Amino acid sequence: MLKHFRESFIVTFLGLITAFVFGYYSQAHQISAGLNAAFLAFLLSILETAFSFDNAVVNASVLKTLSPKWQKYFLTWGMLIAVLGMRILFPLLIVSFSAWVNPWEATQIALFNHPLYEQVVIQAHASIAGFGSAFLMLVGLSFFVKGVHEPVWIRWIENPLMKLNHIPFISYWLTIAILGSFIVCFNWDDAYHFGIAALCGMGAYFLLERLEHAIGRPKSGAGLATFIYLEFLDASFSFDGVIGAFAVTNDIVLIAIGLGIGAMFVRSLTVALVQGGHLSQYAYLEAGAFYAIVTLAFITALNVKIEVPEVISGLSGIAFIGSALLYSIFCNHKHQKSPLEH
Repeated sequence: MLKHFRESFIVTFLGLITAFVFGYYSQAHQISAGLNAAFLAFLLSILETAFSFDNAVVNASVLKTLSPKWQKYFLTWGMLIAVLGMRILFPLLIVSFSAWVNPWEATQIALFNHPLYEQVVIQAHASIAGFGSAFLMLVGLSFFVKGVHEPVWIRWIENPLMKLNHIPFISYWLTIAILGSFIVCFNWDDAYHFGIAALCGMGAYFLLERLEHAIGRPKSGAGLATFIYLEFLDASFSFDGVIGAFAVTNDIVLIAIGLGIGAMFVRSLTVALVQGGHLSQYAYLEAGAFYAIVTLAFITALNVKIEVPEVISGLSGIAFIGSALLYSIFCNHKHQKSPLEH
């Protein structure tokens, strides 16, 4: 198990050294400033890792269908996309569009005007939440309405949902109905930005579905469309992490380092789950992760109206996955005993 985290520990060491050097030189060569910067980056990495177990399990359920080559791409090129794209470029694009400045000016704001950078990103929260909640809701609901799946964990929820499979685009209709109920509670500005972004999130999910269908999955298990889908999935999970990071620091460099380290551990955990065969060993773990995703989508949408602490969204995911894991262990134990009883 630990062998899968070797690169993560290396990235952690290099990241914390970088954070220390950055803090040291940005605060007139003060060692205390360097140590504080390293601590903040470490704290962000812990929070990102601890609250992303559902992300790892869902990623693993998709990644297991890919070849070892594409699994390696997910850990390498995918990691670069996750850090450079979602933890650095994405917030800069938000600043650029929200403040109506060019990318260079947005970079200047992010690096040298931390309060304004934080303010602009948080003001774009409704749009970010709209896209993320819609995409995640479709990911979660599609698992439950795609048809008969085994094993069924919570029957009174899953059995009725599976019966809806004959309705075309049912996961989209359910997502519209659920998120629409949130929109009617928002003020006009938030409702408008949330709604437009939610439609974009649904459109992105639809296009990825069509792309995967058009490209297909070769017998080797390699799949460009599935790789792209995984990156979108990671992006949707990271939206709240980027916003929540401002509770720790508004320095984009430390945010990128801390969340980048966390993202690396999540990827290592994903690969460990796949290569260790834990998804098949613990049969209900996958369902638990998709319950956690739907819950996260609800919380992400609710956050526009009511501030929900990130610890609650993180613990809700851990609760679902932990319960599914314990139930899987119980069923495995029961199955092993049953032949002896007869």
